[in-house]
Amino acid sequence: MARSSSQKHKWLGIFVRAARWRIFRPWVIFFFKNMDRFLPVDRIFENAHWLVFEHPQPEYPLHLLLLPKQPIQSLMDAPLETPEVYRDLLAAVQVLIQRFDLDTRGYRLITNGGPNQSIPQWHWHLVSETPGDVND
Repeated sequence: MARSSSQKHKWLGIFVRAARWRIFRPWVIFFFKNMDRFLPVDRIFENAHWLVFEHPQPEYPLHLLLLPKQPIQSLMDAPLETPEVYRDLLAAVQVLIQRFDLDTRGYRLITNGGPNQSIPQWHWHLVSETPGDVND
């Protein structure tokens, strides 16, 4: 039985809150390593190296998460020997900018690190102050 989007959003929100607790980090890392099977998300975009979905606890009218499909805990752990990962990140961002008309609406691309990184998986936030429809 398929989960509804609201149920997926609820479970992802619980997962993100749990990810902030150090005691749950080993489980969170396991889930990110196997995210295609375990993360209950509605994919907005996907390519060989990146998965994009709505943030379960958005802080902006448009708030998307871009996660690498391989486990990378932080920017400092990002592998330098695989440039295709970063090429695919830029390609994904370009597709999303075009899809949501962000060149005219405005956007920010953000990654957090050190004490500002709340979950043990490197990720990016694509955000806009102007609402957009992710169902377009």
